[in-house]
Amino acid sequence: MPEREQYTPGPAYGAQVRKDGEKWTLILVRELRHSPEKVWQALTDPAHLREWAPFEADGCLGTVGTTVKLTTVGAPAPRVTETTVTRADAPEVLEYKWGGFDMRWELEDLGGSTRLTLWTNIGHRFISMGAAGWHICFDVLDRLLSGTPIGRMVGPEAMKFGGWQRLNAEYAKQFGIETPNWPPQAAQKS
Repeated sequence: MPEREQYTPGPAYGAQVRKDGEKWTLILVRELRHSPEKVWQALTDPAHLREWAPFEADGCLGTVGTTVKLTTVGAPAPRVTETTVTRADAPEVLEYKWGGFDMRWELEDLGGSTRLTLWTNIGHRFISMGAAGWHICFDVLDRLLSGTPIGRMVGPEAMKFGGWQRLNAEYAKQFGIETPNWPPQAAQKS
């Protein structure tokens, strides 16, 4: 994909961290040039999720009470978690858990475009890495919805990408945390 070879993520932006006791929440905000209905479909439809998200779903996430298996993409071993959609107010709010972590998606109509906000709790030592990964996922999503897909970039594949390393460092600096040494030295040898 020539578009993929030319892709370089922009600077780290639109992210913040909140701490409540031992619970850390990563909040990412991105404006997408697409309607909330189009973004909602990309957040809930398994075929769309396969193109940009760091997991695959075996069913649609758009209905409250639906139980879906989410499989992490790019993990060293397949990690499958079962989730139940706890809120699905199309096309405004979607909530479920992924691997035990809360996922809350908010879509705000900006008159033809959408302000997408992701709230997810995440382990403190992975917070800048998560922000870098979701940054790239959102770029891939935006291009997919624009009709110029560049293909999903997640997990170890994304971490090898120079733009991910830069974003990880930029988000760590913004959050006031030490840049994680990732991948760990032991993992680099394998």
